[in-house]
Amino acid sequence: MAGRQGSEAHDGEARRATGEDRILTVPNVITAVRLASIPVFLWLLFGRDNRAAAAVLLGVLGATDWVDGFVARRYGQVSELGKILDPVADRLLLATSVVSIVIDGSLPLVVAVLALVRESVVAVAALVLAAKGAKRIDVTLVGKAGTFCLLTSFPLFLGAASTLSWAEVAEVAAWAFVVPGLVLGYVSLATYIPLARRALADGRVGSAS
Repeated sequence: MAGRQGSEAHDGEARRATGEDRILTVPNVITAVRLASIPVFLWLLFGRDNRAAAAVLLGVLGATDWVDGFVARRYGQVSELGKILDPVADRLLLATSVVSIVIDGSLPLVVAVLALVRESVVAVAALVLAAKGAKRIDVTLVGKAGTFCLLTSFPLFLGAASTLSWAEVAEVAAWAFVVPGLVLGYVSLATYIPLARRALADGRVGSAS
């Protein structure tokens, strides 16, 4: 127990030394704004019945998926909270988008099922690994690319079902993004398996020490 407490204290000192224990950072604010925009998207889609406006907002949220991470790395504002908050925001935005657009009738059911199954597996695996004391696994580049493609395709599907003048083009673009997005998503899911085993082993070693 004393060894574990000493290790945790050392990790805490290391995070403080590098600034990774910070909460109020520009990337975290950006992520918080993206999270706060989700209710606005739902209001535009269902409250105002404005698919075009909802598609534009969702497109902006998807396009800014990389901004918080870029700012964090570029300006040395990587934080432990950000490492958790960023993927949570991505997962929540993706799940909300899928469910709401399916209810709206703008997203093909097969796309929704494939996306939600992948996200459900990731969520359950993360909970199981955390319960077993595994170390946190950072999001991979392939996973981020897959999420970006999906978050780009969903507003395009929504735009394709709206009154936008370029609705037909939006539908073609939507399929051009959603197919590689799903493929990359499941490829990243496979790559997480060895990472999860390593994280679990490292967590057990850390607990033992």
